[in-house]
Amino acid sequence: MKKKTIQSPDAPQAIGTYSQAIRVNGGDTVYLSGQIGLNPSSMQMVAGIEGQIQQVLSNLKAVATASGGSLSDIVKLNVYLTDLSNFEKVNTAMASYFDKPYPARAAIGVAALPRGALVEMDAVMVLPG
Repeated sequence: MKKKTIQSPDAPQAIGTYSQAIRVNGGDTVYLSGQIGLNPSSMQMVAGIEGQIQQVLSNLKAVATASGGSLSDIVKLNVYLTDLSNFEKVNTAMASYFDKPYPARAAIGVAALPRGALVEMDAVMVLPG
């Protein structure tokens, strides 16, 4: 299997042993790693759940763009929340970043996320081909 690493300076650099995204076998499928609400220039967490949701979506957008696609090419989105009562805030923010048809999605409640994040999202993208 051939893998191509995707990196964007407009998204936070990896803080562990992972890549921002991987494109497999020179094909159309790109796997985007989880993004949390880190500001890519300061590598600091933005404040509040709404700010973090916006930053996560901006980070995903940057990685999607670096992959040769856009958020509209995301076919599957996983959302991890430390408080599922914030789910409606995710829906509201997604409406400003995604167009119909929206990606398939899962929302998962978790006990904790890296760096004390309140939200994390990862995705699978299929590039137009």
